[in-house]
Amino acid sequence: MQSFKQTSKVTWWVWLAVLLVGGLLLWGTAHDAVLYHDPIMQVTAVRQHQTTKETDDFQNVDYQTQQTLTGHLLNTKNRGHQLKVTNSYSASGAMDQRYHVGSQLFVVLHHHGGQLSATVKDRKRDTPLVFMLWLVVGLLLLLMQFSGLMAFLSVAANGVLFLLAILLNGSTQGAQVLWIFGSLAVVFAAVTLWLVLGRTRQMVITLATTLGGTLCAILVALVVFHVTHEKGMFYESMQYVTQLPRPLFLAETLLGSLGAVMDESTDIISSLFALKRERPEITPRQIFKSGRQIGSTIMGPLINVLFFIFVADTFPMALLYLKNGNSWGYTFSMNMSMGVVQSLISGIGIVLAVPLASYLASRWLPKEVAA
Repeated sequence: MQSFKQTSKVTWWVWLAVLLVGGLLLWGTAHDAVLYHDPIMQVTAVRQHQTTKETDDFQNVDYQTQQTLTGHLLNTKNRGHQLKVTNSYSASGAMDQRYHVGSQLFVVLHHHGGQLSATVKDRKRDTPLVFMLWLVVGLLLLLMQFSGLMAFLSVAANGVLFLLAILLNGSTQGAQVLWIFGSLAVVFAAVTLWLVLGRTRQMVITLATTLGGTLCAILVALVVFHVTHEKGMFYESMQYVTQLPRPLFLAETLLGSLGAVMDESTDIISSLFALKRERPEITPRQIFKSGRQIGSTIMGPLINVLFFIFVADTFPMALLYLKNGNSWGYTFSMNMSMGVVQSLISGIGIVLAVPLASYLASRWLPKEVAA
């Protein structure tokens, strides 16, 4: 009973510390305008004007509203200067947004005959971003403790590695994009599994399964591309591509498939380790069958998760295409076709990872697994 009370007391202190740190971060980002070089205006009053109805050639209806924003500058040599700026926003919010009292906005200053005016550039978003980051990290630390810390460190490490890979790709003008991100995939998997699982045999088996399943999926895709001569591959639909689209598409597919295969491999192999721990007498053949049963159970939901992510990513732009008079075929080709191919390749990796994980676990599991 005394140990339980001490644990509860420590837990409450940890919660209090996390809340205090979060409050300080939010307060700091709300008052850090002096750290920015670009002028920032805080809105103190908003005046709404008349709303007008707009209709385009395809009978799409939207409503445009003008508003006058009154505020003062929070930084630069003109700090404290009162300004009035106009803003126009639509009900759809596709290309603009509505501002409220208390909003902090990046503005562009204009000097005309000694008079200072401004136009709105964008909203200052560091406070909500810091809040979301604090919420994620706080929940990871409070609910998962050391495991949550390792998960956060793996994400942070992968983020740094991904940034370095992008910089390296830019310095080579995209000539080695597939080699760069292919190597990055190996490093991603190794760093993530090492931080989450540690230097264990389970980590080695999971890593081998992840890399093997991903490689097999990419090889199958390349064979299919060669046989079909890549018919139906609309690389021109890839947005904002300033380098060769084909290797960039393969690099995207490689990273996407890696995440899906790693997720499934971790689930299967961790379950098989737990099974071996509970039943030390289980044979390699029984381990292989158990791995296939576990894989068949989680394979379907995981593939559906990939499909839902794909739909969520393409739905807004596809709807925009359809609302502007484009056919279903053209909309699919320009928005969904490449995503469908990526989802299929990831699905192939998920399917192939099941027997691979089961086989490697049946061969490499130790005779005894420590509790």
